[in-house]
Amino acid sequence: MARIIAIANQKGGVGKTTTAVNLAAALARAPKRVLLVDLDSQGNATMGSGIDKRAVESSVCDVLLGEADAASILVRTEEDFDLLPSNIELTAAEIRLMNEDAREQRLKVALAPLRVHYDYILIDCPPALSLLTLNALTAADSIIVPMQCEYYALEGISALLDTIEALKARLNPGLEIEGVLRTMFDVRNNLANAVSAELTNHFGDKVFRTIVPRNVRLAEAPSHGQSIVGYDRASRGGVAYLGLAGEVLRRQRERDQALRQAGKAEPREATA
Repeated sequence: MARIIAIANQKGGVGKTTTAVNLAAALARAPKRVLLVDLDSQGNATMGSGIDKRAVESSVCDVLLGEADAASILVRTEEDFDLLPSNIELTAAEIRLMNEDAREQRLKVALAPLRVHYDYILIDCPPALSLLTLNALTAADSIIVPMQCEYYALEGISALLDTIEALKARLNPGLEIEGVLRTMFDVRNNLANAVSAELTNHFGDKVFRTIVPRNVRLAEAPSHGQSIVGYDRASRGGVAYLGLAGEVLRRQRERDQALRQAGKAEPREATA
């Protein structure tokens, strides 16, 4: 059964979509069965996966509104992962759901039948603590927090952690932090190094060892409708995201081993 990972940070421009698309592609190369859910009305994860958001007839908007079954609108990408696409219509969905009952549960309910078909379901969240993000965090087992090591980063992550704790108490008690990912990192920047050190001191082994550098090839890849793994896997960005996938897989193996030793339920990750 799939592990559902939300990729979220209410701050924009920190590499959420870049991480979602490239981690999906890297895990698919493992090879694992991967579904990427684009939960941002900008549709950048959809475009970055090589799918034209303007040509999408049905999207995650229809799923959240109960007008389509998630399995019926999945799109297979050229990089061997499936996509639940998005476009600007998602903005209307959020408005229409405001007064609906169990509105935070819509995505969780929609993804439930799909979990047996995948090893990982990744959710690209919008850059806000909105109803869409709450849907993602309610559906998720864990959250990856991409963050740029800059002055306001620690304040932003503090607000996100407060939201996670409140949501755990009310909607999703099992939600945990998968890891904090340092993105757009410049080793020559003293402030970046200082913030990185503070993150490690605060979060310990929850901080991924992988550091995603500023990289021209990484920035170019979306314009070609490709992940960095497909566009230039030997680049620094490509190596970083392949490394991140390795860390995610290792953490899953450790969880599975702990479950077996405790004699509990079957491991969450299926064999590809």
